[in-house]
Amino acid sequence: MEKKAIIEVFGQLRKALSAFTLNEQWPGYECGLTEEEFLSLRKIINKEVQINPWFTKENCIKALNGIIHLTEKESLNEFSGKYQFTTKPRTVALIMAGNLPFVGFHDLLCVLITGNKALCKLSSSDSRIPMKLIEWMCEWNPELKERIQISAGPIKNYDAVIATGSNNSIAQFETYFSHVPHLFRKNRSSVALLDGSETDQELKSLGSDCFDFFGMGCRNVSKLYLPTGFDLNRIFENFLDQAHLIQHHKYGNNYDYNRTIFLMNQIPFLDNNVFMLKEDEGIHAPLSVIYYEFYSDKALVLDKLEEMKENLQAIVSHDFIPFGKAQAPDITDFADGVDTCTWLNLL
Repeated sequence: MEKKAIIEVFGQLRKALSAFTLNEQWPGYECGLTEEEFLSLRKIINKEVQINPWFTKENCIKALNGIIHLTEKESLNEFSGKYQFTTKPRTVALIMAGNLPFVGFHDLLCVLITGNKALCKLSSSDSRIPMKLIEWMCEWNPELKERIQISAGPIKNYDAVIATGSNNSIAQFETYFSHVPHLFRKNRSSVALLDGSETDQELKSLGSDCFDFFGMGCRNVSKLYLPTGFDLNRIFENFLDQAHLIQHHKYGNNYDYNRTIFLMNQIPFLDNNVFMLKEDEGIHAPLSVIYYEFYSDKALVLDKLEEMKENLQAIVSHDFIPFGKAQAPDITDFADGVDTCTWLNLL
């Protein structure tokens, strides 16, 4: 199977998902889907929140828009041209996380455009959308059935592993997969470094960086570095778009729990009845909480961030990732800063 054919399938997926995210009803065959195919994904997404309450319809559509962004034709052609397409495919086991809808899509893309085969171990929290999209891709080009497999049980017959999970999962990954080439990804956090010149619109966008997908992704900002004297009311005022979060019962339960813990332990915090701000040197805040820390010397903060880079996924600021783009990574934004395609080329 040639790289060109694989890129064409991703292009067809982009066309189909673009039509899907823009239309509640089937728009016709020009979208690249039959009415049955279109409605089958609509049914999955409408039911997803009943199976996994974190996967609301809005968040599922947001995740699909992320896939659309990753499969833009010109960017994908330029990206894929940087890497070798192997004539000796290796089977790469992909153990995918389940915190966000189809969060492992980028790994699947990298495996396929380097000419390798993907053996997907889907999370029980996120299997339905990935299975449907993979099913479509294999229907559009049946040769992909030899390139993508989904493992229902223990994974077998693989040459390498890319595994994403919690810090507790790393020990298990080491036990089972250390005998083959591997990329293990554990928990990371993201931060924002403000300089005080941010506009209200930038701070509103920062609210999305913090709370898209309820703040459950490693690219969600959970810590703010603020210049001394920064008015914290600006955070609350510009994060008003996030008020809907508290209506979600699971998010609300996390908010109530963490607020109760703070009150019982007499821990100072600021609160707007949707989320809390807590002054803390840590970077990984619990759900519904954002840590903040004041600084007087930006250079010292940059030094600190460099020291903790192994625990950071993204930095949002005027000098790094633009505000509002933390959860909209480009195709070249590799998890943990490791070039997955280069790693695959070295297998």
